[in-house]
Amino acid sequence: MSHEGEESQERYSVELGDRGRLVLPADVRRRLRLEEGDRLILTVEPDGDIRLVPLREQVRRLRGLLKDVAPGRDLADELIRERREEARREGS
Repeated sequence: MSHEGEESQERYSVELGDRGRLVLPADVRRRLRLEEGDRLILTVEPDGDIRLVPLREQVRRLRGLLKDVAPGRDLADELIRERREEARREGS
């Protein structure tokens, strides 16, 4: 059941297997473009609900939150350049 204003929720029944493993239904894996080895962030909400978010999606959201910190600058590229320069100096 979804609440007013919420996106339609899909529900699946999954079974806890050996050593606490869950198998995500194929429809879910396809929809989220999940492949073997992909990392997921599991969050336990205060009410006991569990939320799974693909790590790449979490990273995308966080980048969006920080986009106004340094407008016009690519902080990741700057960090990579700094690290390469440090490595070059240490190798000399």
